[in-house]
Amino acid sequence: MGMQVGGSGEGEPMVEMNTTPLIDVMLVLLILFIITLPVMTHAVKLDMPRPTQTPPPPEERVEPIRLEIDWDGAIIWNGNLVKLEQLDGYFRVEAAKNPQPELHVRPDRRANYDTVAKVLAIAQRNGLQRIGFVGNEQFLD
Repeated sequence: MGMQVGGSGEGEPMVEMNTTPLIDVMLVLLILFIITLPVMTHAVKLDMPRPTQTPPPPEERVEPIRLEIDWDGAIIWNGNLVKLEQLDGYFRVEAAKNPQPELHVRPDRRANYDTVAKVLAIAQRNGLQRIGFVGNEQFLD
């Protein structure tokens, strides 16, 4: 039993074209088309304002409250030293304002966690909703 490889005769060149690379390229193109088709047909509906409507009034810029907590437990409200007991009244007044100012808390790296937690609890209890921490880069070291 013998097996014949190649053309019909001995020494003749193979005339058939190798279609495997062509099929590979076509499959890759088909997959890319299938993947990108949903992205191209995705539409986002935007409700744009009508040109006849009056523009909204400009937002008034409210100065944030800068609250620093020092390493020894000292609390500094916009540059003024205050006691923990006084914060209740300050926070109540600021929470009643419309729009409510932001509270920027900046604890010292060595500040006592208990003091910071008490300040945040008083702020939350009195209705301040916009509380954030500033100066976090000192904790990255």
